[in-house]
Amino acid sequence: MRKTLRWLLSLVVLIGTVSVAGAAAGAATAAEPDIKDRILAIPGVSLIEEKPYPGYRYFVLNFTQQVDHHNPAAGTFQQRITLLHKDTARPTVMYTSGYSVSTNPSRSEPTQIVDGNQVSVEYRYFTPSRPAPADWNKLDIWQAASDQHSIFEALKPVYAKNWLTTGGSKGGMTATYYKRFYPKDMDGVVAYVAPNDVVNNEDSAYDRFFQNVGTKECRDKLEAVQREALVRRKPLEAKYAEYAKANGYTFTTTGSLDKSYEAVVLDYVWGFWQYHLLADCGTIPADAPHATDQAIWDTVDTISGFSFYTDQGLEPYTPYYYQAGTQLGSPTIRQPWLGDLSRYGYQPPRNFVPRSIPMRFHPAAMPPVDTWVRQHADHMLYVYGQNDPWGAERFRLGAGARDSYVFTVAGGNHGSKVAGLAAQEKTTATSAILRWAGVSSSTAKPLARFDATLDHQPLDREPTLRP
Repeated sequence: MRKTLRWLLSLVVLIGTVSVAGAAAGAATAAEPDIKDRILAIPGVSLIEEKPYPGYRYFVLNFTQQVDHHNPAAGTFQQRITLLHKDTARPTVMYTSGYSVSTNPSRSEPTQIVDGNQVSVEYRYFTPSRPAPADWNKLDIWQAASDQHSIFEALKPVYAKNWLTTGGSKGGMTATYYKRFYPKDMDGVVAYVAPNDVVNNEDSAYDRFFQNVGTKECRDKLEAVQREALVRRKPLEAKYAEYAKANGYTFTTTGSLDKSYEAVVLDYVWGFWQYHLLADCGTIPADAPHATDQAIWDTVDTISGFSFYTDQGLEPYTPYYYQAGTQLGSPTIRQPWLGDLSRYGYQPPRNFVPRSIPMRFHPAAMPPVDTWVRQHADHMLYVYGQNDPWGAERFRLGAGARDSYVFTVAGGNHGSKVAGLAAQEKTTATSAILRWAGVSSSTAKPLARFDATLDHQPLDREPTLRP
């Protein structure tokens, strides 16, 4: 009898187990498909790779993009994007630097604030997101904004909550242009240190900036080094030639080693204030006329970088210099402390793009954007750094702007963020970002905890005459 009862009990347990397993299998079948499957089901999306990261799914993807959004018959190219997936129930941030995209997981500041997903977009014509052959006439701000619009339309059915767009420097410009051409796509814009060169041949704002930035003591030290680098042009250019030979650098694009050398030197003052702080002035040689050639070389190389205006240094940034010379504009500053030591002055973008690529400047591109921001900005936030040269010509709000802000980080450089603002402005900015994202918070603080890997975005030294 006992054996019979034990057998019956075992049978009941077995039947129960099978029933639970069957129910679980049925639930899995009925559940929402895996996010990778949902993304790859979108027409034009293909997987390059998936990289694991705790708490997220991270995908490097290709998106089939129109070469010319005016003319679909012009063909397509593969645009690289990345997706940091948190949850389809969270808001999504579209980020671009305006240049190439990193294929390692990271979070922009708005993504951390709203604890959301992030779609990062490589700007068209930056390698490898370049049509072949490349029709450079199709590299303009409207085509790039249309790229973002196409990506948004493809992903919005999956990520149905609110969307923000963000970017720093050229990425901040890109976010602005996207909002200008497709004002209904994004629920908010967070643009960091975004230049706004409305009239390309009027750059007096930069001259005024360099007359007053920082302290006179620091300005004098920087200017003395810059002068000394041109006074010692002959021995330092000989050193430059040795450096170029050792590293396989050439100077076909600029036309000569001499032009490249001067371009590096003339970037020195700009580069210091763009990427450094007033506290770093102690690293600049205090007595430049009596410093060694090596000391002058080292400080210029540290701030400006002698590799930047070589063919090899310029090549990755050809799309930027092309846009600077066709639509965006570029700064020209006088630097009167150099006197007649400068042979070329601030060289135009044309000097940094291979001659095989035709260029013609279109002065009508920027004024309508500036006017639109002043009259129609809605849910737009601009953050600038007080000591960043690129902020000398910035976006400003007019009487027609609504729920929009322009804030400045005291003493800040080109890496200025909301986190560096004064307390009240930081609260206002954070609250606006949360509000635009459609998430509520009892305090104006980031909803996601700081992650040293995802949120650490060092201000990399780049060619300084680019935002």
